This record gives sequence, structure tokens and C-alpha cells, in this order.
Amino acid sequence: MAGMTACSEDPVADAAKKATKVADSTQQARAALTRASDRTRELSSAEVETTTVVDAAGGRPISMSGTYSWGDGAAMDVEMDTSAAQLSSLQDDPTTQLKMVDGAYYYEIDPQPSGPLKGKHWMRIDVSAVAGEAGAASIADNADPTAGLRYIGASAKVQDLGEETVLGKKATHYQGSVGPEAINNSKLTDAEKKAALRAVSAGGGKITFDIWVDGEDLPVRLKQGGGGMTTTVDFLKFGATKTITAPPAADTGDLTAQVKKERDKALGSQ
Repeated sequence: MAGMTACSEDPVADAAKKATKVADSTQQARAALTRASDRTRELSSAEVETTTVVDAAGGRPISMSGTYSWGDGAAMDVEMDTSAAQLSSLQDDPTTQLKMVDGAYYYEIDPQPSGPLKGKHWMRIDVSAVAGEAGAASIADNADPTAGLRYIGASAKVQDLGEETVLGKKATHYQGSVGPEAINNSKLTDAEKKAALRAVSAGGGKITFDIWVDGEDLPVRLKQGGGGMTTTVDFLKFGATKTITAPPAADTGDLTAQVKKERDKALGSQ
């Protein structure tokens, strides 16, 4: 009996070992993501390719490629598919240049024969009119495209899914999610909690993510989902990107008021 007992597994001890192993793995994953976030924040800009799928829009992907900058606030200068962005009535070209700078979106358009866009090459819309006040605040708080990774310490579990090849690079695949309860119970600062909660609110109450990190602690690909929308960002090159500036005001027509009115009407009918 004594011999059999000594050779048999102790279920309590075995469970404790497994729990410790999972905790260690999660801690290592968090540390790796923190390093990736710190490195990305330092570099402040990147050449990227992004794909966004919005469930409400029938799941048709909208692709963009160009510059994303976060050193002095969120800014971008990209080319996007005109048809997928539903801008064909304003732009004959198959692609449309889109800028986001100083809290507004600027869309390159063909000069229109009448109305607020008459003779203009650019259409301006405040970010808040498109994304709502919470969404605009979240974009401002989380200008760094990997800013959400700084909140990952609030996640109950982060999985290391092993090494994969992405964009020709060997990278470690991490996966996790975060919600309001975990953020409120975390050790984040009050300012970080506020920014994280705004991001989660804009994401529909929960953010899920997959990120692939290379051997230099830099993200290769980031996939983030929430609020009926999934965005994938491929990082092609970090740093040394062009400065993003707004188009000339004299060549820009502002449709903020009209878009906000339509958005409020749509929300009021729900």
C-alpha cells in the first residue's frame, strides 16, 4: 500500500504544478508584449497595410496601405479601395487617398459641380462625427497602434501559441482578450484605466487580439476585434516615414455637420 501510494500521482500537487506552469507562461507572454509595446512606441511611425472587416457592412474587407504615425498624436496617410469605402460617387479613381490628422479625416475626391464640395479636391469630416465622441477619444488615447498591448496586464490569460512565419519573418504568436472588469481590477494607473476603458467601450465591451512579435521585439502583425469589427495591421517598416499634414483649407470642403446629423439620425432609429 505504501509503495503504491508513493508511486501514484498526487492530484492536488499535479494541479498546482499545472497552474504554476500556466501562470509562468502568461507572465512571460505579458513581458514579451510589454517589450513590443515599448519598442513600437519609441519608433513612433510605420509603413503599414491594414484590412478592416465590418460585420454590419456585410463583411466586405476594406484595405489600406501607407503611413501610420503616433509620435505626436494619431495620424495616417493611406490609399484605400474606393468602391469598398463607398466613395465611388465622389471619386472616379479605383483608389482614394485618405488622411487622418488633427482630429479629422480628409478624403481625396473629384471636384463636385455644386454644394459644399464644389471645386474642391478634399472632403473633411471630424473623427468624432464618424466614430462618435467615445471612438474619437479612444483614437486619441490609443494613437500607438499597439497601445492596447500596454493594457494586456489586465487580461486574465495570454496564450503563447508558438512560432509562425508571417511576412517572411519568424514570429511568436500571442493571443488574449480584455474587458472592463479586468481593467478595473488591474494595477494600471488611473489614466491608463481610463484610456483602456474607452478603447473597450469603442470595441463593444471586449477586445480580442492576436499579435505576432519577431526576434527584435517588434510586432509583425496585429489582429484586433471588437464591436462587430476586425482589423488586421501588417507592419512593413518602422520609423523614418514622411510627415503627415492636412490638405490646404482653401481646397477642402467640410461635411462634418451633415455626417454628424446622419449619424445621430441612424442612432436614434435603433
